[in-house]
Amino acid sequence: MAEHKADYYPNCDSSVWLRSCEVEVTEPIEGLITGKIPPWLNGTLLRNGPGSLKVGSMRFKHLFDSAALLHRFSIQDGRVTYQCRFLRSNTYKRNRAAQRIVVTEFGTQAVPDPCHTIFDRVAALFKPGDSISDNAMISLYPFGDQVYAFTEAPVIHRIDTLTLDTLERKDLMECVALVNHTSHPHVMSNGDVYNVGMSIIKGCLRHVVVKFPFTEKGDMFKEAHIVGSMKTRWMMHPAYMHTFGITQNYFVIVEQPLSVSLYRTFRNQLSNQPLASSLKWFPQHKTHVVLISRHTGKEINRYQTDTLFFLHIINCYEKDRSLVVDLCTYKDAKVLDAMYIHAIESMQSNADYAEWFRARPKRLEISLDAPPLTYIQPKLLVDLGCETPRIHYDLYNGRPYRYFYAISSDVDAEHPGLIIKVDTVMGEAKTWWETDCYPSEPVFIPHPDAKEEDEGVVISALVFGTDECATGLLVLDAATLTELARACFTTPSPAPKCLHGWFLPNNLT
Repeated sequence: MAEHKADYYPNCDSSVWLRSCEVEVTEPIEGLITGKIPPWLNGTLLRNGPGSLKVGSMRFKHLFDSAALLHRFSIQDGRVTYQCRFLRSNTYKRNRAAQRIVVTEFGTQAVPDPCHTIFDRVAALFKPGDSISDNAMISLYPFGDQVYAFTEAPVIHRIDTLTLDTLERKDLMECVALVNHTSHPHVMSNGDVYNVGMSIIKGCLRHVVVKFPFTEKGDMFKEAHIVGSMKTRWMMHPAYMHTFGITQNYFVIVEQPLSVSLYRTFRNQLSNQPLASSLKWFPQHKTHVVLISRHTGKEINRYQTDTLFFLHIINCYEKDRSLVVDLCTYKDAKVLDAMYIHAIESMQSNADYAEWFRARPKRLEISLDAPPLTYIQPKLLVDLGCETPRIHYDLYNGRPYRYFYAISSDVDAEHPGLIIKVDTVMGEAKTWWETDCYPSEPVFIPHPDAKEEDEGVVISALVFGTDECATGLLVLDAATLTELARACFTTPSPAPKCLHGWFLPNNLT
């Protein structure tokens, strides 16, 4: 009789990432409240993330390919309701109509379409908004009083913040000729929105910064324009970017050695291969930090640090002729491989899996007077795996700050479902955990009369390992990470774990 081999990560239930919602919650369901929700906390938490791995008898191969599922937690007078609906992207509608995967995704090849000739595929190269998946399952951001679902493709989708209906499909190739963009634009205190993407300028591919000026009556997209640009380090291998930073005087671009091979992209488009095979890792090259002036729009300096991979910048700020860049770093890009469905399913027998997910928050302190390509030694902020970081965004984005909140990326931790609060000044951390409970990105909401940076609450959507048809909303005191309240819901079908979202106070819903 074969001897059973123990799981490498017995405390981590990976099934929370493998669920497929089968029944949407279109009418709000009431949550069971324990504890007391602060009376001043009223508004809507919107969430986005992978919702279904299934299309007919087929299944997606990567977590990034899962059909986008929108979630809505409405908080009002101590009560909480929950809804969820699939984003009605063109990809979603085409797949569901065919009952099979007919659009190639990040990691999944679609079934061949006999109606598409090689000439169709060549023509599609010049219309990325139509030719690649528009499954916007990463994040949600407000543009004025409207909210859009984002991924890194140039197409975004406007959603109804009350019903979660998909209202409009917008192709940014049509307003600012963006080939792609990051999933995390910056929303400024005056309502302006900035994002970084790639565009072709005078025949050359460049990383560009786009401004969407806030306007109460006009169209922020019609007014969009490029306000900064920089050359790519490698002409045929522009760097992959998921986030960027912004300070008082600079746009901060971290040009990492994970690139998008244009040759492979064109080849894959013609042969209907997944985008993931277009990525190329350059382990022999350092990571560059590039500064673009917010005043002139030109690259003014670049520095180098260790070879690393990152998805999320925590915050950036200027202080005493120095620039501070905090980000969640990995030693390489294996974390993308860790999100293949087969890798998730087999993680318990993979001794290397925890290292693939070994993110650490690090700080780069850069002298603004240093010469170009000065090496910057990263400093460890805390020795905990931190991902999906959030700060007191409204007051401290791009400014000196002290605290950030994150979820654990350490699958081999005693409590893999940690919520983490990091004190970047003291190098200390507070944590919250509950056995078999898996929180999502923690969102900080300040008290209306807050006098301290961490005076307010942190809210997070919950899923549970043993009960796949349960979700919840957790409310923590942001200063101490003690639980104040939670709302628990029983869903009609499995509740998948979400990625990113946005909180709308009542006056913005």
